[in-house]
Amino acid sequence: MPRANLLRQRLLVLFLFALFAFFSPMAARFEGVPNAFSIPALYLYLFGSWALVIALAAWICSRGRE
Repeated sequence: MPRANLLRQRLLVLFLFALFAFFSPMAARFEGVPNAFSIPALYLYLFGSWALVIALAAWICSRGRE
């Protein structure tokens, strides 16, 4: 049972990180940044953060099965 609580706590922290990454002034900082490789920096930030959240969730869930 304590292992399940640890998994829930880690996923909650990941959720809070995702909220901060997507719905904070942090995302607004990339609106005026010039394009990189003809892709807007805001898109790179959003998709990179999204990929990071998915990768971390997969890593956390895979460690929960051990």
